[in-house]
Amino acid sequence: MRLCDYEKQGIRERCEQALEKLRTLQPQLNAVVTFCDIDEQLEALKDRDPKGKLYGMPIVLKDNVSTKGIRTTASSRILDNYVPVYDANIVERLKEQGAIIIAKASMDELGMGGTNKNAYTGKVNNPYDLKRISGGSSGGSAVLVAAGGVAVAIGTDTGDSVRKPAAYNGIIGVKPTYGRISRYGIIPYASSLDHVGYFTTNVEDACTMLEVLAGRDDRDMTSSYREVEAYREHLNSDLKGKVIGILDSVQDTIKEERIKTNVEELCAKLAARGAQIRHVQMPQELMETILPVYLTIANAEATANHSNLDGIRFGMREDGESVEEVMKHSRTKGFSAYVRKRFIIGSYSLFVENQDKLFRKAQKIRRLIVDHYRALFEECDCIIASAAPTIAPYEDEAMDEALGLERLVADNHMQLGNFSGYPSMTLPSGSIDGMPIGVNITCRPFEEQTMFNIGKAIEEETGLADHTVEVKA
Repeated sequence: MRLCDYEKQGIRERCEQALEKLRTLQPQLNAVVTFCDIDEQLEALKDRDPKGKLYGMPIVLKDNVSTKGIRTTASSRILDNYVPVYDANIVERLKEQGAIIIAKASMDELGMGGTNKNAYTGKVNNPYDLKRISGGSSGGSAVLVAAGGVAVAIGTDTGDSVRKPAAYNGIIGVKPTYGRISRYGIIPYASSLDHVGYFTTNVEDACTMLEVLAGRDDRDMTSSYREVEAYREHLNSDLKGKVIGILDSVQDTIKEERIKTNVEELCAKLAARGAQIRHVQMPQELMETILPVYLTIANAEATANHSNLDGIRFGMREDGESVEEVMKHSRTKGFSAYVRKRFIIGSYSLFVENQDKLFRKAQKIRRLIVDHYRALFEECDCIIASAAPTIAPYEDEAMDEALGLERLVADNHMQLGNFSGYPSMTLPSGSIDGMPIGVNITCRPFEEQTMFNIGKAIEEETGLADHTVEVKA
């Protein structure tokens, strides 16, 4: 499905049909937390420019995006009754372009996880095989696009939380440059790693979405002043002279030969289009530190960011005989064991006596990793690697923090895009045993146009644009 497919219908009809499709999919996918009322939004369209890029288009938001008057839970019990009094910046931008928000999608609780198994509302199911995971943390948004419920959906990406679910569900997942999209109104995970991202089924729609979402916002001081380009108008799949680096540090750790061959065959096709293919590497000892560095920094920042979820100021409250007891009970019952464990890890690394040997050390190693990563782009316009070393795992196989070499490196290498802030996109590249696989491409900061252009060439070679799957009960 693509955005232009909706043009064949009236606005109310298309939105009501999209809502009905999501309701039909819900028993199988368990992807929606809240269905939204569309009547007021449709009425507000009268004051919008009908030439808006998303005019009358139904869209789904990850449930950590603040929506005025609409429950926003971040898939956590402690926020089960939270209704924001303001819209996130990206919601404002979507509405300005005429989008109609029809649902808020499930996610790993507070964004903490890569499986979408620990949402307060339960596991999100993969539309290709309901026994498999969707990937996370933006799994709800991903599966609704993959199943043809909506053409586009919003996610967030702190450590591959858009790009990994995209691979598992056979769609496109985009994480732009850090600061390209404002995060004002996004319930945070880790502030130095968080990015707003999104899902589509084709590169052209991916261009349109960035044109809508990107731009300076003074309420987010990390947002960039850079002008937003006309990405769709300038889309060009000519690869002549482009240098694409295959990240062997990732590919060499993958056990599934069919996934490795998929990248090799794709790159051969890109070479036939005029691209120069190079094999590049990062120091192995640094690749093996990506996950522990990520967990140290992300959990520390999350612990600080979510200290306000105490049952006092907002959210669910558990009774207690003192303020301290209310906070203790609320946080104990409000968070899953998985999230509480991450808070413990984060708190430990923030203890004054531990900061130098844990948190600050992780920050220094992150800088080393980024320096080596940046050096790859001195000779390459783009770095490509398999987005995941396996197809989407079954529920009992899926682990966020397994430490085997394949899991440690090949399953977590896309965190390089969060460490560096570089623009990164996952595209479908084939299938294995009936399940989709994907490739990830990353480019220099603010070179999203180059990323989209190379992505368009990949899309043309794979023939997988606009592919969705019919969900079987």
